[in-house]
Amino acid sequence: MATILVVDDELGIRALLSEILTDEGHTVELAENAAQARAQREKGRPDLVLLDIWMPDVDGITLLKEWGSSGQLSMPVIMMSGHGTIDTAVEATKFGAIAFLEKPITLQKLLRAVEQALVKTAPRPAPPLGAANHNPYVRPEMNAMPMSLPVSGNSLPLATLPPAGLASEQSFELDRPLREARDAFEKSYFEFHLAKENGSMTRVAEKTGLERTHLYRKLKQLGVDLSRNKRGGGL
Repeated sequence: MATILVVDDELGIRALLSEILTDEGHTVELAENAAQARAQREKGRPDLVLLDIWMPDVDGITLLKEWGSSGQLSMPVIMMSGHGTIDTAVEATKFGAIAFLEKPITLQKLLRAVEQALVKTAPRPAPPLGAANHNPYVRPEMNAMPMSLPVSGNSLPLATLPPAGLASEQSFELDRPLREARDAFEKSYFEFHLAKENGSMTRVAEKTGLERTHLYRKLKQLGVDLSRNKRGGGL
């Protein structure tokens, strides 16, 4: 995982990006202006910077130029703006930015841009001789898992779960009220995905098609134990 510096004068944007990136397992440093960004860059030497263009003292483009001219642009920089134009994006890339994100930033675009920036800058070790070819852009945990849902009698076997997750098989009693049967299935469903995604609420929300707030409420309602799925102390 990487150390990511988020530079934005809006508290809400900093908090949201910090939550999402921390949930992905990254270490996040925050700065609300150029002065703080300079200090954080010197102190932490981040692997990636998310830099807002419009800031009250020194704008992001100026700071980007400053880092470039002083030889401090040793990390990839993704520019962000809610008022950006094509010319702004072109200017940002001309001075060293690796990507440009337009606000409001969607979860998918953020994660994709961060992943691509880190993959492009990370050293790739040579594969051992005789090793099978693999795609470095595919996460190991996203590999397909065998799913099987045959119905037998009054029980419904569930899919095999990851070794570190739940029991390998589960069954449901179908001879019960619909609401109880549905709640039991939904609880197992979400527990399965939490285990598969190593407790990442962001990925579970994306995988199941639920907003994070709705997902939290749903898990609380079903009595899902989130503490055992925490990764590195954070959701």
